[in-house]
Amino acid sequence: MTGPTIDALFRARVACSPQAPALADASNRSSFTDGTPRRLSFAEADDAVDAIAAQLHGMGLPSDAIVGIQLPNIVENILVLLGVLRAGMTAAPLPLLWRHAEAVAALARIGAKALITCGRVGAFNHAQFAMGVAADVFSIRYVCAFGQALPDGVVAFDDLITAGAGEPAALADHHRTDDADTRLAAITFDIGDGGIVPVARTHRELLAGGMAITRETALTPEGGVLSAITPASFSGICLTLLPWLIGGGILTLHHPFEPGRLVHQRRADRCAALIVPGPLAFGIAETGALAVESNISVIAAWRSPERLDAGPAWRESDISLTDVSIFGEAGMIASRRDNAGRPHPLLANRGAVEVARTAVGTLALRGPLVPHRLFPPGIERSDLPYFKIGPDGWIDTGYPCRFESTTAGLIVTAPPAGMVTVGGYRFPLGGLTEVVRRIDGAATLIASPDPIVGQRLIGRASDQATMRAALAAIGVNPLVVAAFSG
Repeated sequence: MTGPTIDALFRARVACSPQAPALADASNRSSFTDGTPRRLSFAEADDAVDAIAAQLHGMGLPSDAIVGIQLPNIVENILVLLGVLRAGMTAAPLPLLWRHAEAVAALARIGAKALITCGRVGAFNHAQFAMGVAADVFSIRYVCAFGQALPDGVVAFDDLITAGAGEPAALADHHRTDDADTRLAAITFDIGDGGIVPVARTHRELLAGGMAITRETALTPEGGVLSAITPASFSGICLTLLPWLIGGGILTLHHPFEPGRLVHQRRADRCAALIVPGPLAFGIAETGALAVESNISVIAAWRSPERLDAGPAWRESDISLTDVSIFGEAGMIASRRDNAGRPHPLLANRGAVEVARTAVGTLALRGPLVPHRLFPPGIERSDLPYFKIGPDGWIDTGYPCRFESTTAGLIVTAPPAGMVTVGGYRFPLGGLTEVVRRIDGAATLIASPDPIVGQRLIGRASDQATMRAALAAIGVNPLVVAAFSG
């Protein structure tokens, strides 16, 4: 008998405290997407998850369907992820800033059958964008969205949140709890020299990641979690969804990033854990915004782990700080800082992950939270790029590292060669350079270190405005387009 699935863990929380608050939006939700802020109990969330699962089956999607999800950090994102899993399907979350080229490449590679999004994020029409993606991905049968004024052909999902539960009997055979080791829960996406690479994740691997974080941070049961990290990657799911399900308190979501509002949300919902990008954790410390708080766990997510440093000391003695070093989709390592605020080196065996230095000086990971299967099956016999897993279970992250002199631990010293990480979004620099030079042969694109987002792209072209327009027209990530500003 293996461990429970994520849906089984959620059902246990519902059974334990059905009327307790479960999910809450940020109060400024209407400023970045449609709808007023939602606040649901566990019973209400369970009804919505049932309704979403029933709708997916009602549309005729098979039980093994892969469903793309591209949503901001709102309640619906969590409900859809759980609804897809309850339906026995596989979730494929996409980063919010991915545009046409990236989304088409990713969804076509995995044969996604549906894409669920929202009407808008800021001024960007995500529902219309999703229709354009679906037109270029042969396998997609449905585009679904939350929000207002949706384009024709989009399946509206708003009513599923308030319509009540779907038909439980229709979903009964998908509630198995004995196959967490083998059953796929999610497909996430890494970036390599060859482009976008799908990475398969089982329920067990996601649960191992969540447990690694909760054990290291010593989160209090039912303490509540406030997260500014969107569940659009392996680490995002483990940082946001799993601590909430394991702890059983409220999950309050923050759409990055307003420090004052975030602190207000934490106080209003009495959250015991605050999950934010690493550099922003130090920004909060420097402002003294938590000076009157006590017994808080701050979890700092470092998507550029080579940037992890000591930072300023916390003035609040009752606040603990835990670093989560993230190595793309290969895995992550959680490590609680000492009382002086110093980060720990990566030790040889820390919880759910082992670390080692390869013969070429890069960091390798192994353990229950790293990927264990290739996707799709047989991909190694094709010419397509795929996520490589060593025969002994080791995965080379590509991050250069060195030994720390006193502990024999490892310290990451640089990003993988040829890769750029901007605020959690990874790009192969060579591929981007080729794209911009096809538009303007004299154009240049470089990556510069940045204390907040890890690295920053800086571009120069004969005509900056023309370059921006050309990049936007072919569906390039907005962070690349913005590199040619000024």
